Amino acid sequence: MAVLLGVDTGGTYTDAVLIRDETEVIASAKALTTRVDLAVGVGNAVSAVLAQSGMAADQIAMASLSTTLATNALVEGQGGRVALICIGFRERDLEAHGLAAALKGDPSIVLEGGHNHAGAEAAPLDEEGLRDFLTAHGAGVGGFAVAAQFATRNPAHEVRAMALVAEMTGRPVSASHQLSAKLNGPKRAMTAVLNARLIGMIDRLIGRAEDTLIDLGIHAPLMVVRGDGALISAAQARERPIETILSGPAASIVGAQWLTGATDALVSDIGGTTTDVALLRGGRPAIDPSGARVGPYRTMVELSLIHI
Repeated sequence: MAVLLGVDTGGTYTDAVLIRDETEVIASAKALTTRVDLAVGVGNAVSAVLAQSGMAADQIAMASLSTTLATNALVEGQGGRVALICIGFRERDLEAHGLAAALKGDPSIVLEGGHNHAGAEAAPLDEEGLRDFLTAHGAGVGGFAVAAQFATRNPAHEVRAMALVAEMTGRPVSASHQLSAKLNGPKRAMTAVLNARLIGMIDRLIGRAEDTLIDLGIHAPLMVVRGDGALISAAQARERPIETILSGPAASIVGAQWLTGATDALVSDIGGTTTDVALLRGGRPAIDPSGARVGPYRTMVELSLIHI
C-alpha cells in the first residue's frame, strides 16, 4: 500500500491530499496560503490532512508539490535581480525581442563570440569584457543568465561563461542551451533571464517545504509538478524553476482527468491571481509548441495551458 501526499500552494489557499495506491482519496484539507512564508501554509495544510486521516507521517511514500509561485511572480513583476550576458547577438536584439523590458533595468552586456548554424565559432569569446562585467556586477545581482548565438548547435561559449560566473561570483547561472534545444536565440535568452529571476524564490520555497515536512516526520522524497503535469525532483526544480510556471494549473488538469476519467475535455483553473485553460485530447494535454506565455513573456518552455 503506497500512500502519496499532494500539496498545492495557490494564491489564496494551500491544499493537501492523501491518496492510497493512486486510486483512493484518503483525506483532504485546506489552509490559508501564507505569502510571507509559503511553508507555513504548507505545514498547516499537511498537519490538518494527517490529523483528519489518522495516518502516521512515516507511512507517506512520496510527497509532491504544485505551486503558483513562479507564475504569480512573473505576472506580478517579482523575482530576484539578475544580469544578462548575451554572446554574439546585436545590441538591438535586446530591444526588438523584449529582453530590455524583461530586464527592468537590470544589467546586461553584449559580447563578441558565438557560433554559426553549423556549430563553428563565429568569433572568439570576449573573455576580457566578460571578466570586467562580472567584476562590476557580480556582487549586485542574485544570478546570471547566459545566452550565446547558436548555443544549441555548440554551447562552448555558454559553458565557458558559466564557468567564469561560478569562479568569479559564486552566483547561480542559467544557460539558454540547458533550458531549450531549439533555435531562436533571443527567445532562449528570455527564458534564461526568467529562470535566473526565479531561482532564489523557488529554492527558498522548496528548502522551507522540505524542512517543514521533516519537522512533521515526513522523510519521503519531495517531487515538484512541472508545467506539463509531470513530476520532477526538487533538485531539478531548484535549477530549472522556469519549468514550474503554471505548475498549479497543470496539477488541476491531471486532477480533473483523474477524477472524471475524461479523455477529451476543456479544463479551466480559476485561481486567486490567474485563470488558465487547457485542452485534453486523447487523455493528454495539448502542448503549445511555440512555448508558454506568462503575462507579457513568451518562453521556450513547452506547456499545456493558455494563461490569462
